[in-house]
Amino acid sequence: MSKIALVTDADQGLGYALVKKLAVHLASQDTIYLAARSKQRGEEAVRKLGETQHAKVNFVQLDVTDLQSIAALAETLAEGVDIVASNTAAHIDNSRPMREQVRAFVEANNHGSRNLFGKLAPLLKNNARYVMVASSHGQLRNLLKIFHAEFDHTRQKLDDIEKTMDAYIEDVEHERAEGSLWPKCINIPSKVGQVATARIAALDIARDRPGDGILINAVCPGFDDMSGAKNPDEAAQPIVDLLLLPPGTKSPSGELVQNGKVLDLV
Repeated sequence: MSKIALVTDADQGLGYALVKKLAVHLASQDTIYLAARSKQRGEEAVRKLGETQHAKVNFVQLDVTDLQSIAALAETLAEGVDIVASNTAAHIDNSRPMREQVRAFVEANNHGSRNLFGKLAPLLKNNARYVMVASSHGQLRNLLKIFHAEFDHTRQKLDDIEKTMDAYIEDVEHERAEGSLWPKCINIPSKVGQVATARIAALDIARDRPGDGILINAVCPGFDDMSGAKNPDEAAQPIVDLLLLPPGTKSPSGELVQNGKVLDLV
């Protein structure tokens, strides 16, 4: 059976490295969709990869902040998907106030990740592997304990995390965040939210499709978190290993994984 893989924000950096490595590991009958917001950059990335000896690479346009774009992607993948690397990567401009960036940042990294999963979840084939790229900033220990319950994957639903992140946007935009004891950097609550989303998604899949062998995890790529990886190519390999775990593998599931190791969250 041929496999279908999807990597988002894959026209550069970690996403591109993931596509490059998957194209070597997968077989000639398999297809990888290299997703990017920019058609020009995405098609250029496919050309840059050249003819691989193994999997075929196709460009697909995707803006995770646009529900119609996500729906169009789901139509492209209507026959199912085996491997997903949800690599949503909005960035922070330290020269601008956080209040000016927080909405776009959360809409991409959090709402985008959640909305993409919502559309792809019904399309996941048995033994599918799904990772959401986050970081070690997503450990709950990076937030004060007063916030932990709001990201408790055993009690909250996916939409609850979205509501928490929307409330966080309002706090930052109205300069209430520090008074409410949120961290100064918007990256930390956002990553905690991403990890919570991945953990809840894993529980939902296990409940709705028991025995189908689907594994969903958050991952820390490492090279932005001082794990030892020197570049995206090095950071990509442990993620590819996670995406290629063989059928019958039971774990990790619903974890934050860095370099093949499960990170403690608290």
